Amino acid sequence: MTPAEIARLLIGIGAVEVRPDPEDWFTWTSGRRSPIYCDNRVLMGYPAERSAIADALVDEVRAHHPDVEVIAGTATAGIPHAAWVAERMGLPMVYVRGTAKEHGKQKRVEGAPLSGESVVVIEDLLSTGGSAADSVTALREEGGKVLGVQAIVSYGFRVASERLAELGVPGRALTDYDAILGLLDLDEVRTRVLREWRES
Repeated sequence: MTPAEIARLLIGIGAVEVRPDPEDWFTWTSGRRSPIYCDNRVLMGYPAERSAIADALVDEVRAHHPDVEVIAGTATAGIPHAAWVAERMGLPMVYVRGTAKEHGKQKRVEGAPLSGESVVVIEDLLSTGGSAADSVTALREEGGKVLGVQAIVSYGFRVASERLAELGVPGRALTDYDAILGLLDLDEVRTRVLREWRES
């Protein structure tokens, strides 16, 4: 699927919401304020669309990381997508907690034990790249060799690419901010708000 087709799919199921008025902007986990929100969790409720996304993720992983041995999901939104990818590829899966749990084994990485296996991280969304970079670090500490991060959507922020570049890990996405913005039915004023926000 092309970036435009992925963007159209996400818009079609209501995963993308726009609030041009600054007073109504969304607040991300990072604290960043945004006039747009892409909630890929919505995909869980749409079997045909989530299957298409999973197939597209598998295609990208196979094309760019044919030697992958383990699929990792970022908690929590990346976990279901990683599970569908791992199932299709017949591979073990792990997921990375935001922080180590305070009980039991106090682990950050859950699932198959790692001892040098090649891992691809499945992320639902690349914004500032914080959770992806943290996941790469945690997986390495656990013993995995991270080949790359594959997301569904990227906002195209320089900070995300810089964070992953510092770790020596490529980040890719099925679609991006420009593809989504190009398909939204917005007037000129709202379109300008979204463009200026991304540029800033």
